[in-house]
Amino acid sequence: MTLTELKYIVMLAEEKHFGRAAERCHVSQPTLSVAVKKLEDELGAAIFERSKSSVYITPIGEQIITQARRVLEQANMIKELASSGKNQLRGPLKVGAIFTIAPYLFPSMIPELKSIAEGMPLQIEEDLTENLRPKLRNGELDAIIVALPFREPDVVTQPIYEEEFVVLMPKDHPWTKLEHVSTDQLTTDNLLLLGKGHCFSDQVMEACPLVGEDELNDGHTIVNGSSLETIRYMVSSGLGVTVLPKSAVTHLDESILAVRPFKSPVPKRTVALAWRASFPRPQAIESLSQSIKAACQKLNLG
Repeated sequence: MTLTELKYIVMLAEEKHFGRAAERCHVSQPTLSVAVKKLEDELGAAIFERSKSSVYITPIGEQIITQARRVLEQANMIKELASSGKNQLRGPLKVGAIFTIAPYLFPSMIPELKSIAEGMPLQIEEDLTENLRPKLRNGELDAIIVALPFREPDVVTQPIYEEEFVVLMPKDHPWTKLEHVSTDQLTTDNLLLLGKGHCFSDQVMEACPLVGEDELNDGHTIVNGSSLETIRYMVSSGLGVTVLPKSAVTHLDESILAVRPFKSPVPKRTVALAWRASFPRPQAIESLSQSIKAACQKLNLG
């Protein structure tokens, strides 16, 4: 039994597909398949049930994979301990963030971090919360920046800032005559939101309960976009309006777009930094936290 084999079964359990698991492990599919079968033969237990189209985890496989995750985490700690014994602020820090935070926070945060911890470069990844979660647990990432609520066993979560939501609309939209927009008004125009899987869309729907899942008032609809930047382009074209986090409305072309705040109570989200409680470089996490807070001051985020 090797750590590599344990990594293979953990990845296969997450992907439930040999091809995707092999791609994440940077090996060929036959290599991964042979290694998984070898481990099963050594253990004398079937970890996975295979069919032509799917991979299922057996009951004993669930227990084995849970323990494999713990072993991999402990092995990663050994590497981190060896590195941190020299200097906690040297060597890369692997940081992930959700799509609706990374492009707007990182440009201000990275220069701040460089001034605080010059010898600590960042390895950056953007993804959905549901994908960042397992990568944090298995050591692929050291810390992640997500919107609350976020709960994970053995993970520390530190709220960093609160961010209000605003409404983005075409420059000639009737709402530009208003000082504030109410959440109820969102049902009276086409509403552009991110697709399923993005927690920001869930937060918008929760903050605006009158917004239905498919159809709004007077035949208006919810239109899904793949990214906030794509949605901004669709708003520019006159397709409808959207709700954005405040940090995403900087550097707008005011000849095409306009922004209005919400009436009180203003919908908002809390952004947090999360890391494994066992992560052996607390000074690195503290430097990251300080750089995020400094960036928030520049962006006028609460």
